[in-house]
Amino acid sequence: MFSGSGNKKYIEFLGLGAELAVALSAPVLAGYWLDQRWETSPWMLLAGIVTGLLIMTGIFSRVIKKVTSGMGDK
Repeated sequence: MFSGSGNKKYIEFLGLGAELAVALSAPVLAGYWLDQRWETSPWMLLAGIVTGLLIMTGIFSRVIKKVTSGMGDK
């Protein structure tokens, strides 16, 4: 179904999108759940948001390094 070099990039970007979605949503949902369990609203949710943003920053820096290192090859 997915053969060829163009489809490889498509799958790579699809994986990146899924990774970004999980990187932000998982800590936010965990923070919300902890707030409900421990009645600490909104502190755990805010901690989850900050954690998700830090994880996304790491993912973006990895992608930027990969793209910039690939530019030197061409």
